[in-house]
Amino acid sequence: MKKVLIFVFLGLVSLYGEKINIAVAANVSYAIDDLIKEFNKTNPDTEVQVTLGSSGKLTAQIKNGAPYDLFMAANMKYPEALEKDGIAVTKPIVYAQGSLAILSAKKIDFSKGLELLKEDKIKKIAIANPKTAPYGKATVEALKNANIDVSKKFVYGESISQTVSYAITAADLGFIAKSSLYSSKMKKFEKNSNWVDVDPKLYTPINQGIVILSKAKSSKDTKAFYDFILGEKAKKIFKEFGYLVP
Repeated sequence: MKKVLIFVFLGLVSLYGEKINIAVAANVSYAIDDLIKEFNKTNPDTEVQVTLGSSGKLTAQIKNGAPYDLFMAANMKYPEALEKDGIAVTKPIVYAQGSLAILSAKKIDFSKGLELLKEDKIKKIAIANPKTAPYGKATVEALKNANIDVSKKFVYGESISQTVSYAITAADLGFIAKSSLYSSKMKKFEKNSNWVDVDPKLYTPINQGIVILSKAKSSKDTKAFYDFILGEKAKKIFKEFGYLVP
């Protein structure tokens, strides 16, 4: 009887696919639902469970044994470290390239460029924690290259999604992932009134990397999702959310 039950269980797993757990950088939170929806059109029996966070914190969780199958990071540094440690079983590949924008809930005259950050009326500036969030690191780099020192005004978010929240609630403006502006909740904010691009020449390109983790080295469903993210359908979605794609 036990053998029959085991056989039936294994048959059900094979029939209905499996659940895969993926760790996803917070800036991708705005696009991930659309990505999974498109993936499930051809893989309807695979359940994709998502954990969002800063790339640094997700990497720490992975190194401490968190049961993730795949990691979509906000830069290449963290997946490369996981590969070096033998925790990632695929070479890190760029799946999208992110960009920075400045956002404010209030209408602002952006004609002064980054110089406006020095004005007294700008008292709080939200940025992602540069120690754990690549978009925060890119923000610090951009301001340094523009010779703008306003660090005393910084309000730090632990991830880029938290930084977006701070930018429109607790701060006068914030440096965010441009991808966040393409979500349905953010469409009310207008370019050149509520937000502008940060000159991409001021910071190192934000190459976002993906790897399969050792836990899933034999998982067909994880490999299918990995291939999808690097494929043309996913690239189209990333472009719709303001990313550049390789």
